[in-house]
Amino acid sequence: MRYLSNFLEREIKELDKNNIRFMVIGRREPLARYIQEKIRKAEEKTRGNTGLCVVLALNYGSRQEIVDAAKQFAGEVKEGKADLDSLDEISFAKYLYTHKLPDPDLLIRTSGEMRISNFLLWQLSYAELYFPQKYWPDFKKADLEKAIKVYQKRERRFGKINVK
Repeated sequence: MRYLSNFLEREIKELDKNNIRFMVIGRREPLARYIQEKIRKAEEKTRGNTGLCVVLALNYGSRQEIVDAAKQFAGEVKEGKADLDSLDEISFAKYLYTHKLPDPDLLIRTSGEMRISNFLLWQLSYAELYFPQKYWPDFKKADLEKAIKVYQKRERRFGKINVK
């Protein structure tokens, strides 16, 4: 946590200066209060930035995210703030940690692992997946360019069948 604390102190000014938004997804409650406060301040400072968005998944698990979203929706139904019959994929997504972010178009999973490891299970439903053999520290700009070229050649159907 000291590394995260130091990062938040050192780098947020630079992110803000470069119009980069910083966000954290995951459960914050178990984190030390001083870390929660630094995260809140960093997100607030960069909230209006319109360039890149850096998202840190901290104390995050996708199954946990879906359960938390279901509980939040159920609580709103119980309080009369939401109607059970109104729930659909679009309205449910508003309860996810990532509700302010677009779904990913491409997931690059380095190290040759052919799994997504409980990461963005809901959001990756229509993403293209790319599994290079290289480990993250060895993944360079040329590897990213290759991944993007492979992605650009794919036909994205978003669950529809291709009828010719």
